[in-house]
Amino acid sequence: MKKIPYRFILSLLIFHFLSFTSRAQPLHQKQEFTHADTLRGTITPERAWWDVTHYSLSVNFDFSKRSISGYNIISYKIVSAAAKEMQIDLQLGLDIDSVLYNNENLSFRREENAYFVAVPSTQNEQEINKVTVYYHGIPRPALHPPWDGGMIWSKDDNGNPWISVACQGLGASVWYPCKDHQSDEPDSASLSMTVPDTLTAIANGRLRSEIKNGDGTATYTWAVRNPINNYNITPYIGKYAHWHEDYMGEKGRLDCDFWVLDYNLEKAKLQFKQVIQMLHCFEHWFGPYPFYEDGYKLIEAPHLGMEHQSAVAYGNGFANGYKGTDLSGTGWGLKWDFIIVHESGHEWFGNNITTKDVADMWVHEGFTNYSETIFTGCEYGTDAGNAYVIGTRKKIQNDKPIEGPYGVNQEGSGDMYYKGGNLVHMIRQIINNDSSFRMLLRGMNETFYHQTVTGKQVEEYISKTSGIDFSKVFDQYVRTTQIPVLEYKISGNKLSYRWTDCVKGFNMPLKINFGGEKWISPTQKWKTIKIKKGEENEFSADRNFYIRTKQL
Repeated sequence: MKKIPYRFILSLLIFHFLSFTSRAQPLHQKQEFTHADTLRGTITPERAWWDVTHYSLSVNFDFSKRSISGYNIISYKIVSAAAKEMQIDLQLGLDIDSVLYNNENLSFRREENAYFVAVPSTQNEQEINKVTVYYHGIPRPALHPPWDGGMIWSKDDNGNPWISVACQGLGASVWYPCKDHQSDEPDSASLSMTVPDTLTAIANGRLRSEIKNGDGTATYTWAVRNPINNYNITPYIGKYAHWHEDYMGEKGRLDCDFWVLDYNLEKAKLQFKQVIQMLHCFEHWFGPYPFYEDGYKLIEAPHLGMEHQSAVAYGNGFANGYKGTDLSGTGWGLKWDFIIVHESGHEWFGNNITTKDVADMWVHEGFTNYSETIFTGCEYGTDAGNAYVIGTRKKIQNDKPIEGPYGVNQEGSGDMYYKGGNLVHMIRQIINNDSSFRMLLRGMNETFYHQTVTGKQVEEYISKTSGIDFSKVFDQYVRTTQIPVLEYKISGNKLSYRWTDCVKGFNMPLKINFGGEKWISPTQKWKTIKIKKGEENEFSADRNFYIRTKQL
């Protein structure tokens, strides 16, 4: 038996590892759900009556003890008759010390990862009130961030503390008390961080103050003026160097700030030149960057990357590709930095347009995955973009639908990336007009500007705006694992075709190559068209469609 070279085996192992990590999800896929999952994923009565308007979060970080302490002033609007209790989420490992309302202590009880705070009965609808929640503890450490997330207590190459958080899916309540449901974003927020004065602390938005406390610590306060996902509020603490650039965009001057570990400054300045290219491309296709008031920042992080709003986390080693690898296998993915492009794409899809339930997370990841194709097309042409998205199909596993179960804080299959991207690509083909497709993407970001939405709202918007009923296409690719099959047969001067392995009523139009390009409109019933002599052996489906074909 021929011996398999060690290098070949190692290459296979690396390929499988990258295939896993590139599609790993921020939540573990669960087969059964607990009461804690329901508390986390449902709009409970104790959540329904109030709407978050602002978080004012202040946190002290103790690197030696891996502990944090602080408070969050939660401003909220009463939208309906107040319940007797308010649900405030804070995960095990952290404890609430007290809750103050108008300087009075409120009683509270704990249930799993949620606290239920007794609230005064004197609150009235439409009032805006505040509670201050004091807390402390040792937050869950991140084991494999950003996928297995939590608090990151790391060190840089020089042994300096390097601290951050990655908590998408897991939830922001892993490190601060909040209303930890994706449907309710604070309209604005601030984060004050007290750290050793030898370090710099950075967060979302703009720096409001930097105070030397005279005891070996410093307090940095950053603030955002726009609505923000809970999990996007994030500290970056380390020995950072900084530079600034201006980008003249669709809404005027956009502040672009870059923060990297001091010893990485020169190579970062070279690699991060791609940011301006990315902004130019994405503003053209998606509309203005959604957070001009808060600026754009790219910040080196002690993990691979995350779409932290106006403060994108970067950990891709200042190299092109995904950790030096092309996820499409075509070569195009090595021509640009995956983390710069993908995580910044989330500023439009995920941060600007946010789904109410993580079950619809395919909206975030499918459209953002397709932003990679858009960028490839911007830089290298449409054919290169097509090749890239088609190349990613080999990673689709069709293990489960990309839409997850609702109300339990659980997303669908990791296929939401590559299958989701290919779904958007097919929508583009069917619209068959890039100007119209571009206006659809820009219209989405304008219509749902700074909003939380459902997946159904996005689907209905696409159908209504395009004038094409995509409902069965969404049912097929979002809610099943079936790849539709075009069955066809050629007899004499006739081509017959139909869809199989599909949802009832599936009617996706399809471009075929058959004596030239043609559009057909298959259904689940046989249809027949005449063909010319000599075309019998030329049939193929356009490769931009994620389908299978079967000749009978």
